[in-house]
Amino acid sequence: MRKADLVANIADKTGIAKVDVLVSLESFFKEVKGSLAEGENVYIRGFGSFVVKKRAKKIGRHIQENRAIEIPEHFIPAFKPAKIFVEQVKDKVSDLPDDESDYD
Repeated sequence: MRKADLVANIADKTGIAKVDVLVSLESFFKEVKGSLAEGENVYIRGFGSFVVKKRAKKIGRHIQENRAIEIPEHFIPAFKPAKIFVEQVKDKVSDLPDDESDYD
């Protein structure tokens, strides 16, 4: 499902205009990204958490020059689903035939 599909589904189910749904969705994304950029996690009960994870510094390899490089410590955004969310997905996806799952 893409963002356009998500907007269309929400608009159909709520009766809200697609443009208003899109504005709301974009505002949500902007707030989550802004909060994570400031180092603040976002918790949504029953859905999950958008968190900032710290990656330790490590040694990598520059393949073209065949030399070791140091990758400094850095922070990345991550999503951790809520337990109820994980259970709902497990229950629904396990009912699907093997060829219908997008996860390969």
